[in-house]
Parts: sequence; structure tokens; C-alpha cells
Amino acid sequence: MKSADGAILYIGKAKNLRVRVRSYLSPEKDARYQIRFLMTRVSDIDYLVTDTEKEALILENTLIKKHRPRYNINLRDDKTYFSLRMDMAEEFPRLTIIRRVIRDGARYFGPYSSAAAARDVLKQLRRLFPLRRYPMETCRRRGRPCLYHQIGQCPAPCQGLISREDYAVLAEGAALFLEGKNRDLLTVLKKRMATAAAGENYEEAARFRDLIRSIEITVEKQKMVTETGDMDALGFARRDTLLEIALLFIRGGVLTGGRNYTFSWEMDDAEGISSFLNEYYNRDVFIPEEILTPVNLPEADDLEDLLTDKKGKRVRILLPRRGAKVELVRLAVKNAEMAVEEALHSREGAGRTLEELQRRLHLANLPRHIECYDISNIQGTHAVGSRVVFRNGKPEKRDYRRYRIKGVSGADDYGMMREVLSRRCRDLEKDPPPDLFLIDGGPGQLNVLARVLDDLGVSGPDTAALAKSRVQSDVEDEEIRRSDERVFLPGRKNPVTLRQNSAPLLLLARIRDEAHRFAVSYHSRLRSREALRPGAEKIPGVGEKRWKSLLRHFGSSKTVREASIEELLQAPGISRTTAKAVRDHFHPEKRE
Repeated sequence: MKSADGAILYIGKAKNLRVRVRSYLSPEKDARYQIRFLMTRVSDIDYLVTDTEKEALILENTLIKKHRPRYNINLRDDKTYFSLRMDMAEEFPRLTIIRRVIRDGARYFGPYSSAAAARDVLKQLRRLFPLRRYPMETCRRRGRPCLYHQIGQCPAPCQGLISREDYAVLAEGAALFLEGKNRDLLTVLKKRMATAAAGENYEEAARFRDLIRSIEITVEKQKMVTETGDMDALGFARRDTLLEIALLFIRGGVLTGGRNYTFSWEMDDAEGISSFLNEYYNRDVFIPEEILTPVNLPEADDLEDLLTDKKGKRVRILLPRRGAKVELVRLAVKNAEMAVEEALHSREGAGRTLEELQRRLHLANLPRHIECYDISNIQGTHAVGSRVVFRNGKPEKRDYRRYRIKGVSGADDYGMMREVLSRRCRDLEKDPPPDLFLIDGGPGQLNVLARVLDDLGVSGPDTAALAKSRVQSDVEDEEIRRSDERVFLPGRKNPVTLRQNSAPLLLLARIRDEAHRFAVSYHSRLRSREALRPGAEKIPGVGEKRWKSLLRHFGSSKTVREASIEELLQAPGISRTTAKAVRDHFHPEKRE
């Protein structure tokens, strides 16, 4: 569906497009206000025909990601989940924390909502199953086992202190434990303990006994919610156009965590959930065997086929009627309802804060959209600028921008700020100005902002500068006193002092600090990059990757400088021409 200016408003699919579109256009069939509001903006409808419904699902997902229509579910979640990976095809498998789940034959466990949660699981698991921690090539270069072997958390396969068969028992045990198959694991370990005892190998039997005891103690702390299996339970809550979706992750019958998503959605509930599932599971995430939902989905069968193809194993989308699975869906719905109430409360609080900020600073606009700018440099070197964007009191990180200062030399902060603001306001049609421009600084920075906006003919946005508090030093004072945060406004000599720790001031300070953090992090990255390859950026044929390769081979930049051409040739990927260029760069007096 397109507007009069050709902008794509909504992308949908249906077995019968005629019936679906007619339902939107008929007020008596669909009296929802948001649908009528959408249809008043629709000027044209384009359509594509596919051979199968599965192809329609794939095409819908592709087009939504490409065009990001206003009325579709846009899953802008850059926080991919953490999982544990173990490749059983390796000689001595090990567990690693990864973000992307791909079909490479390895076994994946999780997901975990944070790296800290994944590392905690890994830490506890290594006490039960001491698997190797580092790549075999790294370990084999050592002359003796590492510290982890000495504390009993690595069997040192790199030094040949455990056979491949015995190590495979540990790896398989860890996999069964992570999959929640504790009963199967305990059965296998008890059999091995009995076999070792029958063969009078009492030390090995005792080791299995201790492992069994540790597993039983650990399993007692876990709450089983189903008998077995991996599944995701989905719940949702709706308040007008606000749609909250909650996912609960059940792995091996154990509830391991969950995640909430908030959307602005104006269509049918079942259609929104179906669109969410299509977009969510088409990313690099773990696909469970079962997905539990609280409503019947219009394309459940086609979505099942699509996810089955991606997983390589049967996937079912179920509407449970009884038992533990119904309770899981109810729990997910309860989480969604609590989240949507919290979102509404937070939205109302943010609205009150913005209204108070407008009133206290006498702004012409309600500052729903605020942009803040900052500069970071050391004596004019590696100068960078930053832009952070807050909408309705929350950061919009996809709209953050970094600027590398190009046209200013020396420590000229005003000139750098002028360059950043000029580049930002270069194309206001594609990137409209905010309701409030906020600058980190005082009257000088505010005057630069006003001059840039005046030169470019930009009128409408409010402007302000927030100056940091300063230490008020007095040798006779026993305690350190700081001045208040001050807000400078155009045309006003004295600053506005907001009540300390008030919501409007805390919001401005948070935005200012975020702009400072974003600028400093970029500045630090540039300095670190140059420190990594000092003086090497002008060597012909040597880029960042090749310089890192030289550092890995020689151990330090000093050794690279002192290396001869023949020694440089022994480094991987270095030709005679490149070796001569490196040698000539560091020793120009010895050029041939």
C-alpha cells in the first residue's frame, strides 16, 4: 500500500488478496480507527503473485526489511542472543560463546539473554565437565599444561594427558547436560561407574561418583516446566496501537529466560504475531522444535514449513489447549501485560518530563526529538565529533552519527563544532532537524550553533547549551563543592539553573553524557588504531590487516623495524616487494 507521494505504508500477504483488501476498505467489516486512518492515506496498491504461500512469506520478510514501512512490524533488535557452541567433529571439542547460530553441523545450546548469563553457565559447567578452553594450536605451543589443568578444570588434551575416547565422554556429558537430558546423562555415568568398579579401577569409579553427585545437586536447583524438549512460548498484550510481545525460552524442559518486544501495530493481532514470527526466526537465532502461541495464526502451516526448512528438522506452531504448555502461554501473556503497562507508565512519565522541560526553558517546541553534539580531541589530533538522538526521552541509536574532523587544524573546538553542525544541516530534507539542538558547552558553543543555523537558513528548532558543573575550590572548605549544571539559551545572558536532580535536568545531563561518551569512544578507537601501527600507515602495500599479521609474526613493532628483508619474507603473506617497502620505510638511509 502506497501513499500519494509513493512512500510504502504497509506490506502484507494473503491467499486471497481481493478479500483481504476489501476487508480494509469496508467500514462495516473493519471499524477499527487505526485501519480507517491507514486507508485514508493509501493512494495506490501494488501486488506481486507468488507460486506458493511459503514464497509469499519469504518475499514479505524481504520487502519489509528493505523498505521498513510505517505500519509493519519492524524488528530493529541489534541485540542478538548468545549461545554456546560445540563442534563434536573436532578431535577434542570445546564450548565457545557465539552470537550467530548457523547450520554447520555443530551443536548449539541456549539462547542466553546476555554474555554474563552464558559465561555463568559455562563457568558452572566447567566444574562438572573440565573441557579445554583454548585452541589446540595455542595450547600445543606450550611446553607444559596450563593453570586450568593444575586446578582440575582442564584435562590437558594438548599434552596427551587424556585419550580421545575419555575426552569424548566428557564432551558428550556436557552436551547432554546443556540439552536438559539429565536422566540420560546420569544413566550413562552410573553405568560407567559400575564398569570401572567391576574392573577394580576405583579411582575412575570415584571420579564418576563425584560427578554424578555434583550433577544431582545442580539439577535440584532447576525447575522443570515440561517433561522435555525445546520450545518458545509467546504471549502478547495490546493497548490501542501499542503491541507488546513476550517470548519465553524453554530448553530441555527448563525455563531458561525470556525477552520482550514493543511495537506500534495497527492491524489484526494474529497478523501482527505472524509477521513477528516470520521476521524474528528469519534471523540468526535458535529455532526450537515447538512454538506455542495464544491465538490461531492465519499462515501457521506455511510458517511451519518455512522454519522446518531453515532448521532442517520438524518445527510445529501450536495453540495449546491443556496441560503445562497452556500454563507457559499464560505466563508469557502475563509477562507481556506487565511489560505493556510498564511501557505506558514510562511513556507517560517521559511526556510529563518533556512538558516540564519545555515550560522551564520556554521552548517553542515540545522537545520530543532532541539531538546533542560534542567534540573530542587532544590538542587538535584525532579530532572527532558525535551526534546522539533522543526521541520521547529514549535514545535512538540507529540515528547516532560520528564525524571525523577534516577541515580544521589545531585545537579549535569552535571551528570543529561549526564543521560538524554544517555537515549535519547539509541535507535537511532527508534528515529533518530536531525539536531541540543541544550542545555540550557554554555560550561560545551556543553562538556557533546559532550562527550555523542562521547561515544555512534553518529556522524552527530550539537551541540550548548545557555546561558541566565545576568544582568550587576553597582551601578553607573541608568538603569539595560543585557548582550547579547550567543551561544557556540564545538571547539570554544569565544561564537557567534547573533544580538539581529534577527529571528535566537529569534527562539533559543523560543526553549530554551520552554524546560525550560516543565522541570519546570514537576518539579512543582512532588513537588505538594508530598506536597499533605507529609510522606504518604510509608503507606502500601494507594495510591494517597485513600490519597486524607482521606484529603477530614478530611479536612487536620494534622487532618489525629491526627485521631484515630475508626475515620479513618469512612472515605469512609478505612478498619481496612488500618486505623491501617495509625495510625502506624504517631505514631510508639504507635504501638500495
